[in-house]
Amino acid sequence: MKHNYIPEITSNLRTRSVKVPNVIRKCSGIIILNKRIKSLIFSTDVAVIQNSNPDAVMAVYPFTPTLTITQALLSSSFTPLFVGVGGGLTSGERSLTLALQAELLGAYGVVVNAPMQNETLALIAESLDIPIVATIVSENDDFEGKAKAGANIFNISGGKNTINIVRKARNIFGPEFPIIATGGKTDEQIEATIDAGANAITYTPPSSAEIFADVMKKYREDKK
Repeated sequence: MKHNYIPEITSNLRTRSVKVPNVIRKCSGIIILNKRIKSLIFSTDVAVIQNSNPDAVMAVYPFTPTLTITQALLSSSFTPLFVGVGGGLTSGERSLTLALQAELLGAYGVVVNAPMQNETLALIAESLDIPIVATIVSENDDFEGKAKAGANIFNISGGKNTINIVRKARNIFGPEFPIIATGGKTDEQIEATIDAGANAITYTPPSSAEIFADVMKKYREDKK
């Protein structure tokens, strides 16, 4: 029996959903707490999170992390969730407390922002049982320092320079260190990021406002 056909069951009420690009399936993935993760959706929108198909969710946001936000995100995600615990405005013992709370609530991992000091990262690493994902935004970041301090996974988000940063990290650490990276907007960019050495890809979905704008446009056209 051939196994190249994958049966699919859909629902009339769930046809409008966000799907990650199929090209992401080409990466190796990262096995985290017994689950293989290739795709992560980058969102804190609970409606998008509940109506999408990634292997995991990366919930990092530009505000001070709070337990209320963490609880809301965990309650809305059907898949493993990696939640931000600061590193910029929020750091030190506050980040450690947020990380411990996230673990106790069921997060699969915590994400620390690029500015976080290695001393704080080490403090979190000593206290947690779940993985620490350290964000890398530049080729000038302290790759080795973050890894030595306890980062288990890199989250490389360098904009147009992401592929070069992934390649540099892979050259430094070899094939075994786990790397998540932003894949860009096209299949070609995602594939190039995978070829550079990314094990998993984060995908930024359209916002609820953008999706709803398309829906409203269709509603108007149907009225003509």
